[in-house]
Amino acid sequence: MTAIGFIGLGNMGAPMAANLVKAGHQVTGYDLVPQAVAALAAAGGRAAASAAEAIAAAEVVITMLPAGPQVREVYLGNAGVLGRAPQGALLIDCSTIDVDTARAVAAAAREAGFDMLDAPVSGGTAGAAAATLTFMVGGEAHAFDRAKPVLSAMGRTIVHTGPAGNGQVVKICNNMLLAISMIGVCEALTLGQKLGLAPQTLFDVVSQSTGQCWALTGYCPVPGPVPSSPANRDYAPGFTAAMMLKDLRLAQQAAGAAAAPTPLGAAAAALYQLFVDSSGGALDFSAIYRFIAKSDTKI
Repeated sequence: MTAIGFIGLGNMGAPMAANLVKAGHQVTGYDLVPQAVAALAAAGGRAAASAAEAIAAAEVVITMLPAGPQVREVYLGNAGVLGRAPQGALLIDCSTIDVDTARAVAAAAREAGFDMLDAPVSGGTAGAAAATLTFMVGGEAHAFDRAKPVLSAMGRTIVHTGPAGNGQVVKICNNMLLAISMIGVCEALTLGQKLGLAPQTLFDVVSQSTGQCWALTGYCPVPGPVPSSPANRDYAPGFTAAMMLKDLRLAQQAAGAAAAPTPLGAAAAALYQLFVDSSGGALDFSAIYRFIAKSDTKI
């Protein structure tokens, strides 16, 4: 059993923390929303009234926060993790944030004597609930070895991607590619339908041809071909369009800093911005199919 302090019990953090409890760990959690803390306590965890209380006796500190500014505040603020965590605690940030923040916070942690990893996840809320997430982990190899037994209680695939910040690099590259793929699938399905081809027929052929990709065969954006996809639940989200837009913005920020050409990534970000602005942000990111298929869509 490991004593874990968990900060950030939102849509992803709550099921992740619950899975740690199920695995036999002692989990003390904190969130700005009191109901989220109460839910963890009801699941067998311990409730904390503050972040400092959550990490006071932690051997491992895990954070799942909205963005870079919150990560900086939680770790570097006056009452932050680096000033309150027990010496020797392993710090794991599972948030998806900008690469510069991940590397800056990791450097500060190292100076304070802590091992720290950036470990963003893929798999959405369904993966968080089922403990099948993929963790993309940046940081020192010995810290990764320490973290792997804990991460294994929340995920199925845990990959060491290299030094600090590399977990975030993999995450934004993956999600940029996913967004581009999903838009391509939506355009192909829309074109086929407008030319009189049933989506199921196109799916049956393309899924066995060179256009095959996970956005089609694992997450098809039209109802029918893939029963488990959000398209069959009126696009109830596993991963919202607003979250996809956030990751695309992070990718564009990183691309600008690195002078890396990402014209399709930029186009995907612009298209998801239009979709979110049209009130699609709370839907699953695959619901962009509806936006593309609209006859009056102007791109």
